[in-house]
Amino acid sequence: MPSVFPYDSTLLAAIRTTPQTVPDVLDRLQTIERTCADGDGLKWFNWLYLQVTEAVETRVDSGGFTNSAWLAQLDVQFARLYFGALESWLAGQSTPGCWQTMFQRRSQVAIARLQFALAGISAHINHDLPEAIVATCEVTNTTPQHGCTQYSDYIAVNPTLDSLIESAKHTLHVRLLGDALPEISHLEDTVAAWSVSAAREAAWNNAEILWHLRSDPALSAGFVNNLDGLTTFAGKALLVPVP
Repeated sequence: MPSVFPYDSTLLAAIRTTPQTVPDVLDRLQTIERTCADGDGLKWFNWLYLQVTEAVETRVDSGGFTNSAWLAQLDVQFARLYFGALESWLAGQSTPGCWQTMFQRRSQVAIARLQFALAGISAHINHDLPEAIVATCEVTNTTPQHGCTQYSDYIAVNPTLDSLIESAKHTLHVRLLGDALPEISHLEDTVAAWSVSAAREAAWNNAEILWHLRSDPALSAGFVNNLDGLTTFAGKALLVPVP
């Protein structure tokens, strides 16, 4: 097990049970939040992901979507991929490169909290989300296609995500241990170039492709591997230490 922090075994035990509901997802995210130290880059991606999941759950519970059950299922399928990647890494097993990129750097204090948050969001959306959409459609007997009710609910989440990430850009604009960043650095340009709405639209497009590749496991696996390669490259760019 590639232990970086003394509580990694606690994290591993907390995520080994597969979540079945959104409250299950929140329980695991909250456990990670309580367990991780401030000097752990994982904490800051998880912190942002927890906020996003809480906001989505609130809207689902209030009937804020046309098909709230589908969106809740997507939330669960999506989170399982994050927990699965973290479990694999902590257990010393094969892990997607895009997640390895962040996990390997968890303790690098020259990297900003915001960089960890965005690198995790990038890995989760660009690599995991297409697979989560396909899994959700399989469970709910639906098809991912533009113009459907599910797509309308899917993009309705974007303003909430945009708002939370804009807020995080200010809250997390410090080095990993909380000390100030230089007034001018490459980080501003890197952050400005990243759009969650654009990433989620690309993820939906990739889900449609992946849906049609399901009958050919080799092609499907190759497509996902290509997504991992591109997302790994993006993650490395996001995690360049700030001088």
